[in-house]
Amino acid sequence: MLTYHVEKNIATITLNRPEVYNAFNDALSFELQDALKKAEKDAAVRAVVLTGAGKAFCSGQDLKASMEDGRPRNLGESLHKRYNPIIRAIRNMPKPVICRLNGVAAGAGCSLALACDVIIASEQASMIEIFINIALVLDSGSSYFLPRTVGYHRAFELATKATKLTAADALQLGLVNKVVPADELDAAVQAEAEFYAGAPTKAIGLLKKMLTKGMTENLDAVLDYEAYCQEIAGKTEDNAEGVKAFLEKRKAVFMGK
Repeated sequence: MLTYHVEKNIATITLNRPEVYNAFNDALSFELQDALKKAEKDAAVRAVVLTGAGKAFCSGQDLKASMEDGRPRNLGESLHKRYNPIIRAIRNMPKPVICRLNGVAAGAGCSLALACDVIIASEQASMIEIFINIALVLDSGSSYFLPRTVGYHRAFELATKATKLTAADALQLGLVNKVVPADELDAAVQAEAEFYAGAPTKAIGLLKKMLTKGMTENLDAVLDYEAYCQEIAGKTEDNAEGVKAFLEKRKAVFMGK
């Protein structure tokens, strides 16, 4: 249901249920949790690419699978056990996570994309917060990421009308970083992943935490946290290499240490 491949310090995680547009059943959600843990623990991995097989990125929860046992699912429990650990793993990952948005991202699939650090989208991709169509509410982090990106009023509209956004729409709203023709998606994602795989990984991990804190904390708390993180960054081997390269007027070679 999921493939995991590491090459050139880049871990590529592919949701692999193309017959249902990579919708989540229980097994896939737990496999993704495990894959993200594996990428975090592997020191050789310095960037992660998350994508879907076939035409879709991820269409959210597999509603058919949810009803197979004939019993109503406790949706809160499902989020706590299945989806929330995925979102936390992406946000706590001390490495950049790049979304290769190859097709539709709907519901929890849209949340999954928004949780990533960089989103590179195919022109054929789309995003939709589809929950309201079955009388449900945003979950898997969308109520956190969406208003912080597009503002309250636009987020309310997208959430309550299940407005389907084209890749171009998403780019205009700042929901994705870049949109490319479908046949150029692989090259664009590879270039992005290689850039981050050669970046100072520990500094990138600290920056993820800092930017998240910067969205929620007051100025004094952010200033203190910046000082704390800068002290850590200043003790890394990559910082020493960066300073040395600057003085020697050459390109730094960062090793992620």
